[in-house]
Amino acid sequence: MSAQTNPLVGHGGRARRRKLTGQVMEALATAAAVLAAVVLAIVLVTLTKRALPAINVDLFTQNAAPFGQTGGGIKNAIVGTVIITGIATAIALPAGVLLAIFNTEFAPRRLADLIGLTLNVLSGVPTIVIGVFIFGLVVVGRGQSAYAGALGLSIVMLPLVARATEEVLRLVPSHLREGGMALGATRARTVITVILPTAIGGIVTATIVAVARAAGETAPLLFTTSIFVGTTVNTDPSQAMASIPMVIFTSSEQPDPHAQQQAWAAALVLVVIVLAGSIAGRLLSLRTRRQIEQVR
Repeated sequence: MSAQTNPLVGHGGRARRRKLTGQVMEALATAAAVLAAVVLAIVLVTLTKRALPAINVDLFTQNAAPFGQTGGGIKNAIVGTVIITGIATAIALPAGVLLAIFNTEFAPRRLADLIGLTLNVLSGVPTIVIGVFIFGLVVVGRGQSAYAGALGLSIVMLPLVARATEEVLRLVPSHLREGGMALGATRARTVITVILPTAIGGIVTATIVAVARAAGETAPLLFTTSIFVGTTVNTDPSQAMASIPMVIFTSSEQPDPHAQQQAWAAALVLVVIVLAGSIAGRLLSLRTRRQIEQVR
């Protein structure tokens, strides 16, 4: 079909306007991406310049020094962050995966839509609201503890794990489900033995991204595990624990220049953890998509 008779080919001024509009929108999208990259670069450069003087072996191997003294590190905060996020992951991961399986494989359409809407709303709730909720539900009458902080972080992680797992489960080819049930397996057994092994890479990706997000949250910890002894390592989750976000929050408010410098160093450590988790999650996500495409 020639260009003169093809109705899909524009002519004259309308085609030029469409082409110009496309070029403008492409330029705006590129400018927005470049702006985001520039902002990230500025943040990283600023953090690195201010944090480098405090980055040393002692920062990772020593506990915080008493007020007014130099030296010390954030060993206790690192240990506390690992314990709190580990407990939060143990709560959010199975709950999120089971919720995603139910929503994609078993729930009626209306119920699935309602659950999806609830997860979207939960992911948009300010974390300080979650902190206040956990404070009123758990902390009041019982005191602060790492368990309470982990419960707050698990609420932050839950929608991330569930929604990402749902997306991966939907990518699994339908012929795998049909083949499993054609062999006489029940729907539940097909999910356990066929669907989950295929989607395990995506579930791991969702977990890594959720952990990276939770590790940087401060508001839930402020209400649940902020009153701690900062000069010792505490491994008892029934008591309040130090964490990297809380060390940044408290040290940055102190008049001591050394404490402020350590706050910058802790901030750089936290940003590196979040960036590493996000990049690893992205790479694993691409790998999982390629593997599922090969199955198709």
